[in-house]
Amino acid sequence: MSLNSSIDLLRRVLDLERRRGYTNGAVIGGLERFLERWLAGQPAGARARTERLVAPLVGYAARSVDERQAAIEEVLAALDRPAPAVPAEAVPAASTPAAVPVRPRSRTRAVSRRRSDGGNEGGAADSLEAPVLALRGVGSANAERLRRLGVRTIRDLLYHFPRYHLDYRAAKPIRDLSFEGFETVLATVWDVKAERKAGGLIVIRATLADATGTAEAVWIRRKDYISSELRPGREVAVSGEARIVGGHPVFKDPEWEPVAGAETLHTGRLVPVYPLVDGLSERFLRRLIKQTLDQYASLVPDPLPAAIRDEFGLLELPVALMQAHFPDSDRLLAAGKRRLAFDEWLVVQVGVLRRRRAWELGDPAPALGAGADRVPLFLESLPFRLTGAQERALTAIRERIERTRPMSLLLQGDVGSGKTVVAAAAMVQAAASGYQAALMAPTEILAEQHYQTLLRLLAPMGDRAPQVVLLTGSVKGTERRRRYQAIAEGAAEIVVGTHALVQEGLTFCRLGLVVIDEQHRFGVHQRSILRQKGYNPHVLVMSATPIPRTLALTLYGDLDLIVIDELPPGRQRIKTRCLRPTDRPRAYTFVRQQVAEGHQAFIICPLVEESERLEARAAIDEYQRLQREVFPDLRLGLLHGRMKPAEKELVMRQFQRRELDVLVSTAVVEVGIDVPNATVMLIEGANRFGLAQLHQFRGRVGRGEAPSYCLLIADSPSEVAIERLKILERTHDGFDLAEQDLRLRGPGEFLGTRQSGLPGFKVARWGDGEVIEHARRAAEYLTREDPDLEAPEHCLIRRMVERFWQQDLDLS
Repeated sequence: MSLNSSIDLLRRVLDLERRRGYTNGAVIGGLERFLERWLAGQPAGARARTERLVAPLVGYAARSVDERQAAIEEVLAALDRPAPAVPAEAVPAASTPAAVPVRPRSRTRAVSRRRSDGGNEGGAADSLEAPVLALRGVGSANAERLRRLGVRTIRDLLYHFPRYHLDYRAAKPIRDLSFEGFETVLATVWDVKAERKAGGLIVIRATLADATGTAEAVWIRRKDYISSELRPGREVAVSGEARIVGGHPVFKDPEWEPVAGAETLHTGRLVPVYPLVDGLSERFLRRLIKQTLDQYASLVPDPLPAAIRDEFGLLELPVALMQAHFPDSDRLLAAGKRRLAFDEWLVVQVGVLRRRRAWELGDPAPALGAGADRVPLFLESLPFRLTGAQERALTAIRERIERTRPMSLLLQGDVGSGKTVVAAAAMVQAAASGYQAALMAPTEILAEQHYQTLLRLLAPMGDRAPQVVLLTGSVKGTERRRRYQAIAEGAAEIVVGTHALVQEGLTFCRLGLVVIDEQHRFGVHQRSILRQKGYNPHVLVMSATPIPRTLALTLYGDLDLIVIDELPPGRQRIKTRCLRPTDRPRAYTFVRQQVAEGHQAFIICPLVEESERLEARAAIDEYQRLQREVFPDLRLGLLHGRMKPAEKELVMRQFQRRELDVLVSTAVVEVGIDVPNATVMLIEGANRFGLAQLHQFRGRVGRGEAPSYCLLIADSPSEVAIERLKILERTHDGFDLAEQDLRLRGPGEFLGTRQSGLPGFKVARWGDGEVIEHARRAAEYLTREDPDLEAPEHCLIRRMVERFWQQDLDLS
């Protein structure tokens, strides 16, 4: 190696060490081991000068990060100073300029040169948007393969992240191989043989040795690219799974690469494993991405100001990209992913906060303070006292609706926590202030249930109670026109309904407050239409589905969040038991006993994730089996997702009226349905459901005075499945169960399977609890200090937000 090439190698290694944060991980074995080999390869006449050059790096491994940085910078500065002439006799003849082969300039270097010369007006941004064809080693065939992976530009390649990393670190002597999992050895190649077999396959065997023993590595290929490079005498790193074959260690199809000088990509480190398509190999893609990172990562502009990075302990973006692909440690891999996830969550949080700000800065909402004195009258008329949590929630709501700034609030509470009475008090205040309130429920039966509950709660107020009207799709003809008129004239002060409330032709007189029950059943579109029915009404969203806070910050990021975290006194706990498949006959006997005592029962059929049609078929089969073989003398009903809405309504009403003893249902059994006489919830295939959904099923019973029970039958007898279900025996807190669900199963329990992914996201996951919280805080700061993101240091964030929210998203 010529002196100039040697100096260039040193410069590249030190520059890599700087980019990696002075972790002593730029080269395998550390910087000092590299320097020993590097100095040993210097020409005799240049030895003294090169030793003086790297003297500041002596003892590098034992120094602090600041000391390492100072030493690296000192050596790099020395390398940038003009070097004294080297005596001709110090340079080997083979290294004279005439003997050094001139390497053609690659397309990558050409792009880089045009950028640095100013020939490319867009600068770094334009070079990042250059097609991958501009990279060395990428021809039209590989460009087409990369396109099938969604990689078209250099930026796309930088953001083509590994699916996972294989741990090929911690090289060990051959004698210490454990033959468990992936292992790495540093060894010398003793011998290599390639033997052609029938069918055109080639078996390549290499004998490896170190000071402790020998091992064999075996590859089977159709073409031999290995034996010519794996020469005897070469020191290599070999990583893979080793097994004892014929009394000797054998690596089958391991990764390998030379040890000397260059940084390892395929062995001796955390090795990235990328998504591939036919024709692309892992080794090729690793080399390409590493080459691209070295060339372009430093050109990726960092959208986050230093103040935000420092506040939340985030890596700079170029460093995060490098560590997400080729991490120097587990800690830095996590830090790289954390930074990239933060960026993705930030654009979501900024977007939802800007959406709320636009709503709040629109037309002012009506101030509903004039009727505040009517609320104490309503509360005093109730046959019970509010819990402390209910009082805090009501106070927060009343404070907001008395302002002209539109309220957007999510009220969460577990089953039976008393959300409806809190909403009723707010609607009483709206009506007493001269405005109307609307309560929208997802189904007719729930709307009618809310209507009856409001009539019961308001009745003790006598003639001071507001007028309540029910409007659903089943109200027809003259009666429908009469109710439309009452709403338009303001005689109907509280309107309860379903989607009928957002239909054209319905006009409110003075809509001041909108209450939406079970918001996750509605899209943003329906909520927006209902808001437009009034000038700019306050909006209160109620949800009995426990949603983890981190998920709520995204699903309902444009809403404030209040939780009723206390159940009213006397609310009974459902006795929950986890049963094995062999206990099913006992469960059926218990259901029969409860029916004999005058009660009713639910039986939930197993979840069939592949198809609602298959799930309905399974429910029909189970219903027929139960009616024929288990409960031939009882009245059974059936409910499943393929039934028409009117058919489902009819079955639920029959169950409410006690015309059925047992309701066999899929997971469509309505949230919030009140059947006080039902005392048993028997769930088949309980291990297929999430904990939060099982808790929702459990909440369908226990609404009367009789003791109630939830029986969980697992169709898998595994101990893991049983132990997971036993959590429900111990825990009755829906929010705790929801957090565990999010951690164990992802967001599908709350969003549905289709929405459980994140559109346009590569790194962010719903389980990123702390990252979501931090991104929310950063978004609140940005929205407060620079609402339109007009400051120069925020322009890149603005572009990210605009690009993300151009997609057709419905995170609510």
